[in-house]
Amino acid sequence: MRALVVYESLWGNTEQVARAIASALESTMSVELVDSDAAPPTVDGYDLLVVGGPTHAFSMTREATREGAVKQNGAPRAPKRGIREWIAQLPADELHLSEQRLPAITFDTRVDAPRLPGSAAKGARHELRSLGFDVRIKPQSFHVHGYGGPLIDGEIRRATDWVREFTAELALPV
Repeated sequence: MRALVVYESLWGNTEQVARAIASALESTMSVELVDSDAAPPTVDGYDLLVVGGPTHAFSMTREATREGAVKQNGAPRAPKRGIREWIAQLPADELHLSEQRLPAITFDTRVDAPRLPGSAAKGARHELRSLGFDVRIKPQSFHVHGYGGPLIDGEIRRATDWVREFTAELALPV
């Protein structure tokens, strides 16, 4: 089995979660971990897709929110292409022609307080569902202190526990 884990990260928090998820999956399958700028143009040949990004302005980032994170909040980097743009360029017909829908799992990172509405993971899940992915697994949010983090204690452990939960629900080996 092959998994593709695509993440977008500005401060490194989402990348940490993505790495923990990829590491947990690697015990039973081949995993390709890539940031959204380097993500492949297709998901052909993969058995599982995991997508994660930070929540900005109540959903997935946009070019303007990424630039704002760098200029106003001191983010060390901003990808040119976020998960929103990567998902939008996926070829929908490739997925609709397949007999078995590819499972897609989504997660995000977001500030712990104040608890604001919206979720990049829910937005990504919605877009992936419209492309024909199997999105039955509930999206997961991992919390950070303030805009730049760090991750709240225990979030990496929670990410690896979540891998066991969703692979069991999908009947995937772990």
